Amino acid sequence: MVILLNFLSRHLIVELGEKDNIAMAAEIHSRPQSSRPVLLNKIEGHSDAVNAAVLIPKEDGVITVSEDRTIRVWLKRDSGQYWPSIYHTVSSPCSCMSYHHDSRRIFIGQDNGAIVEFLLSEDFNKMNHVKTYPAHQNRVSDMVFSLESEWVVSTGHDKSVSWMCTQSGSMLGRHYFGSWASCLQYDNDTQHAFVGDYSGQITLLKLERQTYSTITTLKGHEGSIGALWWDPVQRLLFSGASDHSVIMWDIGGRKGRTLLLQGHHERVQAVRYLQLTRQLVSCSADGGVTVWNMDSPREEAPQWLDSDSCQKCEQPFFWNVKQMWDSKTIGLRQHHCRKCGKAVCGKCSSKSTTYPVMGFEFQVRVCDTCYDTVKDEDRTALATFHEGKHNIAFMDMDPSRGLMVTCGSDRVVKIWDMTQVVGCSIATGFSPR
Repeated sequence: MVILLNFLSRHLIVELGEKDNIAMAAEIHSRPQSSRPVLLNKIEGHSDAVNAAVLIPKEDGVITVSEDRTIRVWLKRDSGQYWPSIYHTVSSPCSCMSYHHDSRRIFIGQDNGAIVEFLLSEDFNKMNHVKTYPAHQNRVSDMVFSLESEWVVSTGHDKSVSWMCTQSGSMLGRHYFGSWASCLQYDNDTQHAFVGDYSGQITLLKLERQTYSTITTLKGHEGSIGALWWDPVQRLLFSGASDHSVIMWDIGGRKGRTLLLQGHHERVQAVRYLQLTRQLVSCSADGGVTVWNMDSPREEAPQWLDSDSCQKCEQPFFWNVKQMWDSKTIGLRQHHCRKCGKAVCGKCSSKSTTYPVMGFEFQVRVCDTCYDTVKDEDRTALATFHEGKHNIAFMDMDPSRGLMVTCGSDRVVKIWDMTQVVGCSIATGFSPR
């Protein structure tokens, strides 16, 4: 894993009326004293995949955008069910969304590359078109609206990130990558943008009006980046990818520290860090919801070492033709111990174990020597695992109410009570620390 955070640290620290006959079903539960997400409501009615759903702060409402080209604002009625107070259709499938609650401005990314801005009324029963931005030549994959700079920063399948002025509607700048740009996070204070792409890299850019500079590239994932989350307080970046893993990049620590977290069986498509309780929530395509305890001491996973022979028994690997000839032996397959990083053969790494302190919540291969050093207490899980029971392509949370909303390709939106999972400090504002 190539880590280039020291240089990065120095730069970053310095600086819609209602439509009839919408099919909808709701499931309402009381709050049992069990440490699992509780399904409060289920919203149905979309005719295609729901690509984004956000909770409206201080309101019993959800905004959704979908491949069926609709933007819908769902408000909870006296019956306890959610019905659309706004149902608006646009010209192209909706791929992503950025909602700013204080100004009630909503930006919708589309499959045709355009971004459309709307202004919601105070009662969330009306939505007026403000502006259309020609941001990309292909599908918009993610975007962030910054009120401070009056910019909308977006990424697209045209392999670019662009930033446009929301006052004039003009393009301020664009940067191209070697592959699809898939996700984005933006730091308002320093105007730095983190861009994840399909090659598995994360690029850090310093954005200016009419210009930009590339600060560095973070490399660590072995699959395309599916989600990013930036915590500006602790200056931590979290990334989820198709390699089923999450990486925490300690940008503010100035020491290039990274933590590998492996607790999913499918590609990770949503991450959210809860700074108050120091917990990370990650969701995967198979519906898995993992809650990580980031307050416990953790160790960095070692980099894998290169060797032509087993670093335990010294038997040659199958490409080491010279040693195979000299010793008249057949070459062995190479493996790596997840605890020490050494290159070992199968015989010297015949055992497996969990090792949560390094982020390995599932069984992984370790060499026999390291296996003997792992104590029972070292196997204590530092994460909890839950089932969303549907494909999760997007997730949003309201930490002040302990709510989470998930959506995906099954056309269903689910609203969850997470207070029993992430702790009462979410709802009360009391930090256990």
